[in-house]
Amino acid sequence: MSTIFFLILFPLIVAIALLIFKTDAVRDVIVKISAAVIAAGSIVLAVQNFSEGGQMYDFESEAIGTIMMVIEVILAVIIFVLGCKHKKYLVPVLACIQTPLMVWFELKHGHEIEVMHNMYLDRLSIIMALVIGIVGSLICVYACGYMKDFQHHEPEGAKDRRPWFFFLMFVFLSAMFGIVTCNNLVWMFFFWEITTLCSFFLIGYTRTEEATNNSFRQLILNLVGGLAFACGIVVLGCMYGTIELDVLISYGTAGMGAFVVIPAACLALAGLTKAAQMPFHSWLLGAMVAPTPTSALLHSSTMVKAGVFLILKLAPVLGFNIAGLMVMLIGGITFTLASFAAISQSNAKRVLAYSTIANLGLICICGGVGSEAAVWAGIMLLIFHAVTKSLMFLCVGTAEHHIGSRNIEDMDGLFGRMPKLAKLMMIGISGMFVAPLGMLISKWAAMVTFVDSGNFVLVAAICFGSAATAFYWTKWLGKLSAIVANRENVEGTVHGDERFVHFTLAILAVVICLIFPLVSKAIVVPYIVGVFGATEAVAALSSSNLAIMCIMLAAVILMVVLFFGKTSKKIVPLYMAGANTGDNLHYMGSMQTPMEQSLRNWYMDSWFGESKMNILGLASTISILLVVFAMLFATVIGGLM
Repeated sequence: MSTIFFLILFPLIVAIALLIFKTDAVRDVIVKISAAVIAAGSIVLAVQNFSEGGQMYDFESEAIGTIMMVIEVILAVIIFVLGCKHKKYLVPVLACIQTPLMVWFELKHGHEIEVMHNMYLDRLSIIMALVIGIVGSLICVYACGYMKDFQHHEPEGAKDRRPWFFFLMFVFLSAMFGIVTCNNLVWMFFFWEITTLCSFFLIGYTRTEEATNNSFRQLILNLVGGLAFACGIVVLGCMYGTIELDVLISYGTAGMGAFVVIPAACLALAGLTKAAQMPFHSWLLGAMVAPTPTSALLHSSTMVKAGVFLILKLAPVLGFNIAGLMVMLIGGITFTLASFAAISQSNAKRVLAYSTIANLGLICICGGVGSEAAVWAGIMLLIFHAVTKSLMFLCVGTAEHHIGSRNIEDMDGLFGRMPKLAKLMMIGISGMFVAPLGMLISKWAAMVTFVDSGNFVLVAAICFGSAATAFYWTKWLGKLSAIVANRENVEGTVHGDERFVHFTLAILAVVICLIFPLVSKAIVVPYIVGVFGATEAVAALSSSNLAIMCIMLAAVILMVVLFFGKTSKKIVPLYMAGANTGDNLHYMGSMQTPMEQSLRNWYMDSWFGESKMNILGLASTISILLVVFAMLFATVIGGLM
């Protein structure tokens, strides 16, 4: 229990220290030492509770609940003032609905509800704590070097706001540890809203008009999710006299009443908004204006993972009921359309954003299906996506600072300009879609579970979405692997902090793939057995298939090691669209005219344009939400009559 409190409180102390000590040298020391301590703390938490399976904690909570309620009111006032100041009037309206609703519930009913276990640590929470503690801390270390370059590119005389940036980063980590360890839904809601407000300030960090508008878009959409979360708590508390997540799950698995699906649907909707699923996905795309560490923190390891974490926790209550179908259909539509939209993007960060939205959609489908094997696939996708996508975001951020662009078309010759970074990016891209690496194997497992469930709409979604995924990743991989001569190597100017984080994440991505069977057997399967009470093997893929995958990966690594180095074979000039003129940059075209070589991708904007995919996605997902909540409302009315 002390370790949980340490992981929540220690980042808060660090955040305050970073506001006080503002010099680069002191900040670097504080961030690096604190990151190591947080990562070590998450590992200690895992070791302490690994054998327990699920550990519940109870203690005197009235004072803590009161403090949280007061802070919620203060945060609501801040949100109200910010909304009015910037004339974003929907923000204060949502704040004036959500916070009074929670305060009324806590004063009227909350104090009468006996909470047996305020905090609950199971293996899924441990997985998330490791992701937050290790990947999240690495992102903070990366930010030390990155933000120096970022500040250098700011206009002369601009105020150095990096202390505020690092303060928000560590408060964010603290809130995330709170989300994944809280069983009391009121407490989880408190941390949930802190992540929303931190994200608002991080996205709007530069204070440009674009950044401000995108930060308010994030705030509005996540306040909608927060309102859904609050409604779920109120319905659960008033109808069932509990605000504990494990009790809700037990009621659902035991089939205790049709009304259980109502709070489950509300909480699932909150998860969908936090996970940036359609029709709420625009906030994540808008977050691209923020500094790269923000993108990595929000899109890979923390905020969006909070959404799919909640949906995977709710999986036993979902399945083929109204709430489960809502999650499945929205996840399926999001996965397919976001994958198609990524094809038409040349902005590297935007490709990563759509890829993130799509992969989160796939995890949501797994949670919505709600079977043991589907949840197994969803958790595996969560693990691999967190590590691999963090690597990609951070590599793109470094490339942008050193080649002056984040456009994929400007990455010609990156192998010559930044060879080490290009190799790491290729590892990251390969990890997203190439066999036998983890993301593809997990997608294969997901498809197996969809076939077994008999839902061929989901099978079609994963097939078409995965085909699109292969297309846009292959385009990018081809860009990186192309070798263009006579390009200046600029890799020497990359900060050591950034290089360390890049290599660490790349190694993590490979190692996790190698220990895939161990992670499954030791962590994921026991969690599912405990939640679902399964007595047979629940992994979507057999142990023999997982072993074959690891052997294939080991063989690939061995081939790279054995053949790594310079070749003794004669190297001849490249043949392009005509005879090489000798500099590997020009060739002889028609009429013996020298032509400059050009490598360009096909983006198929007329077929898969962003606006077309978004319109289709918004129309379909909003319709689903309207139908689902109309049916739930009719269920309530029918039950009261």
